[in-house]
Amino acid sequence: MLKINHQLTPESLQPLLDTFWELSGQKILHIENHYDATKGSPVFTVKGKYTTRGWTEWTQGFQYGSAILQFDATGDEQFLTIGRDKTVEVMATHVSHIGVHDHGFNNVSTYGNLHRLMREGKTAQNDWEQHFYEMALKASGAAQATRWTKTKGGGFIHSFNGPHSLFVDTIRSCRALMVAHQLGHVLQTENDVKINLLHRALQHLKATADYSVFYGEGRDTYDIRGRAAHECVFNTKDGNYRCPNSQQGYTGFSTWTRGLAWAMCGFAEELEFLETLSDEELNGYGERAEIESFMLKAAEATCDFYIEYSPTDGIPYWDTGAPNLHQLGDYLDNPSDPYNDYEPIDSSAAAIASQGLLRLGKYLQSKGKDESGKKYFQAGLTVLDTLFREPYLSANADHQGLILHSIYHQPNGWDYVPEGSKVANGESSMWGDYHAREAALLAHRLANNEPYYTFFI
Repeated sequence: MLKINHQLTPESLQPLLDTFWELSGQKILHIENHYDATKGSPVFTVKGKYTTRGWTEWTQGFQYGSAILQFDATGDEQFLTIGRDKTVEVMATHVSHIGVHDHGFNNVSTYGNLHRLMREGKTAQNDWEQHFYEMALKASGAAQATRWTKTKGGGFIHSFNGPHSLFVDTIRSCRALMVAHQLGHVLQTENDVKINLLHRALQHLKATADYSVFYGEGRDTYDIRGRAAHECVFNTKDGNYRCPNSQQGYTGFSTWTRGLAWAMCGFAEELEFLETLSDEELNGYGERAEIESFMLKAAEATCDFYIEYSPTDGIPYWDTGAPNLHQLGDYLDNPSDPYNDYEPIDSSAAAIASQGLLRLGKYLQSKGKDESGKKYFQAGLTVLDTLFREPYLSANADHQGLILHSIYHQPNGWDYVPEGSKVANGESSMWGDYHAREAALLAHRLANNEPYYTFFI
């Protein structure tokens, strides 16, 4: 179980954050200067060098979004130039990409961050440039919303596996719909029917809460409160739920920790967004209290599960049901060991989860729930206190990755196993590095009394 350090503060992490941003800038420039973009988007490292891996193009926004976050934290204009120029040059196809569930990853990380910086006054106001970002975000939210499967009483944005497939990851693509709604956009379909993007996003969140997250209420034999299924399978003819499944985890009846982290972060940030909505905007969907209730129930359950089923330093193994974990003995009562002989760590799950813990903690504290809010907030700081140190923070100037010991696809065997090791370790991923930067920016702004960082304005 995660051993929460209640003495940490964002300010106490400042020396780690300073080192983090220094190394982060070096990694971004190394990739910019040496990665061969003709091979496709960088996905994960092999022997310290970023390489691609064909599945879908879901990581390019993280590459250039990282440069934008680097500028946000440091004010170094060269990173703004990289992020802005590359967004214009290569991100347009992602805006209109109807074949993926990743718009919240690619487009909110680039166009969204650039739009946010301008609205915050961190970049010079340019009305036409702002309109450009807004048009991209509107189109992205609408394109994402077209991947729609109806269920009994609702629906969801389906994954690239097809209309039967609800991925827990996709909760972060609700950001694309939320931003597009905030900008006044709708999805217009046949016969000029206008689809409310907010309502569609809320339906997806409800489906994720109802089916992807478990609550210990007897749903099946493996119904443990807070665990999450990577994929949920539906009958597309009648809209009925059929079973849990997993693409990158061990099974549908165990918990892939990166999927768990997506749920933690997604529900927490959408609770924050809910606070910006008027009751009038929610008309036609449901009562605010009911929406807040199901989102908070899912956020607290998944965060509690993460705390309970992570090693003491907060960096989890790749799946809580991985078949060889028993070989590690009392692994939950000890710090994580990325160099063990049995099962790999997934530091990218920790990078994502830390942000969810911090945001849920701040949200609960804003509601007067100081005790529970502090627990989650301090848990998030504890994870960062581990993640931003060796052996997880990469200080090797020749290694292009920032956060080490990330896993992409353990079942498929895609991850690099170093010579002399029995499991994958020592490598990084574009999503792990990007989300570490998001978490670092959140902590950085809290430590320096800057405006609270959100994906929306």
